[in-house]
Parts: sequence; C-alpha cells; structure tokens
Amino acid sequence: MELQALPSRIGQVRRIVSAQLRYWHLDSLIDRAALGVTELLTNVHLHARPDKTCTVELELLLDRLTVSVRDHDPRLPVVDDADPLATCGRGLAMVAAVSESWGARPDGESGKVVWFTLPTAVSAPRATAHPPRRAVAEAPVHPFPEVEQVGLARPQPAPARSAVAG
Repeated sequence: MELQALPSRIGQVRRIVSAQLRYWHLDSLIDRAALGVTELLTNVHLHARPDKTCTVELELLLDRLTVSVRDHDPRLPVVDDADPLATCGRGLAMVAAVSESWGARPDGESGKVVWFTLPTAVSAPRATAHPPRRAVAEAPVHPFPEVEQVGLARPQPAPARSAVAG
C-alpha cells in the first residue's frame, strides 16, 4: 500500500497489517509486525526526504513473513547507540530485537527499502524432562484419549502479497 507516513496514517497501517495477519492465521506475529512497521514508518516520517511518501509490502513465503517499507530517500538508515536518557533513537534496535533479521538496501537511484522478517513456523511445546508425578491411588475417573498436537497449516509455496490501496 502506498501512503504518506503521517502519524494518523501509521496507526491505520498498523491496523491493516494486523487484519492481514489475522486473515493469514498468523495472529502470533501481529504484535511484532505492528511494532516493526510502526518503527519503520516513523523513521520515514522523521527522516525521509524529499517527501514522506512510502510503500508498505507484506510478503508471506513458506516459513517467513517479510515486511518492507520503500521510500524515496536514498540515504540508508544508521543505527546509533542511543543515550540512556534519549527519547528517540532506538527504533531500529527494537526492530532488530523483535525480528529474525532486518536490513536496508538501495532501491534504484532515488530510494531505499528497509525490511524485517519474522518466522511463521509454530514451535511445538517443549517436553518436560520428567513427567509430573502422581500418587498411586490417584487415577482419573474418566480418562481422556490422547490428543494429537496440531500446528497451523503451512502456507502454500507461492508468495502471497498484500497490496491494499491506502
């Protein structure tokens, strides 16, 4: 989706990203994807020149969601160590912390793409080293049959893209 990276639009994009991830049954990624796209759009709002126009793209492949923001400013972002009392300057560090990977690349002569990825695979619950102990006299009155753990269906191999008009 193409938009002006203004504060009111950033919240709208966050809701659109959340809705798309719910549609794809990737609810577990919503918080991290919303945080990441908010930080990338905030950077466009604060730093991009000559304008604040950008495009947000979601790409779902086999085991990975990629969120990218393309703008018209060719300057690549710089990650600085923020002063402990600073009120800004930690956005890309947060993106790095919540994502599997992230990066930036030039996009033609007058722009760039900043992106991050999130794994879509659902990890199975860890087995405990020892099963819980139970006294010999304890026995369930109505034993339940074993329930098979079922994960989310794997996405199809073809890429899925979202291009919602903004």
